[in-house]
Amino acid sequence: MLRNLCVLGVLAGALSATGALAQEVTLTRLDCGTGFNDSRRFSDTFAYTDPKIPFTFSCYVVKHGDDYMVWDTGFVPGSNPSAPKVSLTDQLAQLKITPEQVKYVGISHFHADHTSQLPSLPGATLLIGQREWEALTAPKPMQGANVEGFKHWISGAGKVEPQPADKDVFGDGTVMILRTPGHTPGHQALLVRLKEKGAVILAGDAAHFHENYESNGVPGFNFDRAQTIASLERIKDIAKNLKATVIIQHDPRDIGKLPAFPAAAK
Repeated sequence: MLRNLCVLGVLAGALSATGALAQEVTLTRLDCGTGFNDSRRFSDTFAYTDPKIPFTFSCYVVKHGDDYMVWDTGFVPGSNPSAPKVSLTDQLAQLKITPEQVKYVGISHFHADHTSQLPSLPGATLLIGQREWEALTAPKPMQGANVEGFKHWISGAGKVEPQPADKDVFGDGTVMILRTPGHTPGHQALLVRLKEKGAVILAGDAAHFHENYESNGVPGFNFDRAQTIASLERIKDIAKNLKATVIIQHDPRDIGKLPAFPAAAK
């Protein structure tokens, strides 16, 4: 009898895991702005000389079964020349997603170009690196932290889950936040495993364009040089082991790695 109960328990666990893995997972890129930047800013070894390189600002929505997660939120439309023309929520509406349906909003890091539209998703649980959260909520917040974008969560009105390490967002390995500090103290990347396309890594600002990613280049303004390089090496190892597509979020050359909006990668 006991043996039969054990077997039934194992079978139930297997069926539960199979059900979780059977959830449909899709990934859609949202336009969060375009512009130019000075490549010389992105090397502490004077590797680049071009004062004007194309730059893009990308946000994403992950669908996991009936749940939605937004990754990074970009500038507010009209706030600066690089800001998007269409808001995050308007783009979600085109996908028939309301802000209330967004369960999680994951943030690669606290800079304004990744967080300024956060207030438009007040009901979402904020997934942010623990050291990032500590830097935001310190008596004197770290320079460069977009405190304004996080006020709803800092005040206690929104739910926040500071991440001390990697996080399996939905509990089935399909969507994982990866701890990748260096650019900022609690920087994170996102791994999404898709049934058809395979694994995709959204690198945040671990690197800003292909050349820095390939050469382990470090901007002079990064928080920690050694951590930056270690995080880049980790992303490369994961990409190699999972045969993953790596998307450098600021590099326009990587926009085409996902279907054009409103289509989704599956």
